[in-house]
Amino acid sequence: MSQNDKSIKQPGRRQFLSTAGLVGAGAVLASCAPVVAQVPPKQNIDVDVLNFALNLEYLEAAFYLAAVGRIGELPGGTAAVGLPSGFDGKTAIKFADPAVAAYANEIAQDELNHVNFLRAALGASAVARPVLDIGPAFAAAANAAAYNAKLITSPTTLTPAFNPYLNDLFFLHGAFIFEDVGVTAYKGAARLITNPDYLEAAAGILAVEAYHAGEIRTLLYGQKDVKTPYGVTVAQLIQAISDLRDAVDGSTDDDQGIVGGTGNPDFVAGGSANIVAADKNSIAYSRTTDQVLNIVYLGGKGKGGFYPNGLNGNIK
Repeated sequence: MSQNDKSIKQPGRRQFLSTAGLVGAGAVLASCAPVVAQVPPKQNIDVDVLNFALNLEYLEAAFYLAAVGRIGELPGGTAAVGLPSGFDGKTAIKFADPAVAAYANEIAQDELNHVNFLRAALGASAVARPVLDIGPAFAAAANAAAYNAKLITSPTTLTPAFNPYLNDLFFLHGAFIFEDVGVTAYKGAARLITNPDYLEAAAGILAVEAYHAGEIRTLLYGQKDVKTPYGVTVAQLIQAISDLRDAVDGSTDDDQGIVGGTGNPDFVAGGSANIVAADKNSIAYSRTTDQVLNIVYLGGKGKGGFYPNGLNGNIK
């Protein structure tokens, strides 16, 4: 844990699967690069969408900044940030591959820039950073994914506990949880934005998130056949995460792993690369704000998972 928050507890699979939903629309502005005019206080739904995005950007920025030892740069207030025992986010992961370290630092700066952009755009309407859990929540999500895929017989017996700060490969798995779903969030939120300036910004944001997601998926695909400590390959573990997202995403089967086959976007042993997660027309699919909340709360009602006390703002 960091910042003296000892109240963050690990949610179980029952909580994770308790509601249907996944990745959401408001995150569409989760990675903002273009500069737009400051949002007037309580202008319209755009303020709520931007604040929803800001909540999500706080989370992504916290994860990447902690990974590269820069958690102290996270803005937005003094709310606690939960980390795994023995890791304080002030010392970078001991990356074995200098390239992965470079990618992590680049994305960390991107996400920090996104937070600062959103806070500037919202001005006095910007919400403060909520309490975040970027430690036990990762372990809980991994346990639920492994149990859902029948890789373990109990929802709490994944050994060793998943820790995205342990090494390069686990870091990439942690990044996959955030980045891959962000792209669909951007597309889903497009219909919610009323201001054309913000809609244009969203198009640029979608591109940034797609760059991030493609980078992470490519790096994971390059190690798809590597055996993880859990007795399965990287491709199988990533598929387990994807399948769990689908399990709480309603009746559709949209989410995709990194290995596919002809006519089948889901995992097929020895199948082709599936770096680009898209529909049969090669168009990214959409998700809603409700789906976002379900994934980040790990199935909790109004709070839990990566946000132990819930998001700040009206969309929560």
